[in-house]
Amino acid sequence: MAKFEHLRHKPPTELLCPREIVLVVAPLRSNVNLSRMVRLAGCCGIRDIMHCGSGKVDREIARDAIDYVHIHTPRSLIPVLQKLRGEGYRCVGLEQTTNAQLLYDYHFARRTALVIGSERQGLTADVLQHLDDVIEIPVYGPPASYNVVTATTMAVYEYCKQFPSG
Repeated sequence: MAKFEHLRHKPPTELLCPREIVLVVAPLRSNVNLSRMVRLAGCCGIRDIMHCGSGKVDREIARDAIDYVHIHTPRSLIPVLQKLRGEGYRCVGLEQTTNAQLLYDYHFARRTALVIGSERQGLTADVLQHLDDVIEIPVYGPPASYNVVTATTMAVYEYCKQFPSG
């Protein structure tokens, strides 16, 4: 029988190179969701979040990630997407749309701007027009969509699975 020893707060796994994924986030209504997104970014080695809102990060939720992740607060998403595309990023929306690709089958570009909509509205039609791809996570029961941070976590996990060392 295998023996397991509990390792609480194991040191982070080192990346061979920095992650080249940026989270580009529409204004979030909930500071809890923003704080959880910061914690997700920190745990996954993501250095930058572009959040187009005035949310406040709660240190108790975000933990040490608040000291690691840079939160930029541009006024709107479209200029950010245009800038990132000019820097070689592929702009990928996380949304339920026509012609969306299933997350299971999607192959991320190393340089990805993962674009996340607001909790209630998702990504607006004008933002959708500035995306290279849209990925969708299948929903198998009610309610008809995942929480914004839960969905972001699934997409970021898939990205990290494809680029495990950075």
